[in-house]
Amino acid sequence: MIPMGSGREEPSQYSSGYLNETTKRTLRRAILKAVCIPGFQIPIAGYEMPLPPGWGTGGMQVTAALIGRDDVLKVIDQGADDSINATSIRKFFERVTDIRTTVRTADATMIQSRHRIPEGQLTENQIVVLQVPVSEPLRYLEPSDAVTRRQHASQDYGMLYVRLYEDRIRVGDAKSGTNHPVRVNDRYFVAPSPIPISDNPRLDGSPALVLFGAGRNRRIYAIPPYTKVESLSFDDQPFSIKRPMGTCMLCGAHDTYLDIVAGDDGERSYTCSDTSYCAERREKSEGHRT
Repeated sequence: MIPMGSGREEPSQYSSGYLNETTKRTLRRAILKAVCIPGFQIPIAGYEMPLPPGWGTGGMQVTAALIGRDDVLKVIDQGADDSINATSIRKFFERVTDIRTTVRTADATMIQSRHRIPEGQLTENQIVVLQVPVSEPLRYLEPSDAVTRRQHASQDYGMLYVRLYEDRIRVGDAKSGTNHPVRVNDRYFVAPSPIPISDNPRLDGSPALVLFGAGRNRRIYAIPPYTKVESLSFDDQPFSIKRPMGTCMLCGAHDTYLDIVAGDDGERSYTCSDTSYCAERREKSEGHRT
């Protein structure tokens, strides 16, 4: 385990990216399989990282296996670049590699994210790595791994539709505000990680490669670039997005995913969840005024 105190360890004391080369090759082979079979969960050994469980160790393993000297890394946590989670992971990779880091989405070649797809337009030169707490979309309906594997093999997803039907009957829409299942390439249903349901359409036809790392479940799966992704819905009741009704008090955006900020007087206000996107909008607005 690398000490997380001040200072930087000598490069000779660890492999670039922390993981040894054999481990990285093993993970890369699993990632290649995941890209070749979109949405299929590839088992991995689950390697230890020098951070507590729950800090996105699966995503960190994927990032550590792929990151190279020419990469520029961006780390976000629920849209924020400056949270404890994002800052700690970013400092970790700064310590164990020689790569550059950034808070600007457009400048990054790798984006490790927890709970958000960046608002900005992604490109073919980017890889998005999502941290996944539970990789199996059927887990809350079926506890047995053997059964869920058979269900995926036979495309038996009736339980997901029954649950969605019950939600529609009880509350009028899907209760899953996050982690709403998506079908990849007309084949496998996957858990898109706990991203807001409004982020699901960003996965459809995305030019960036999207990788999912589940450390606790020891699984990796992928959505390759320009792959068809559909959110769980019924034919006669198509998937729709319901955004919070409001405007960002900092940049004026009204078509982004907004966080609610409660004022001292009890009044609600809103800010963009993606802090980098919000800052770029403000910079452009200030540039136009000057």
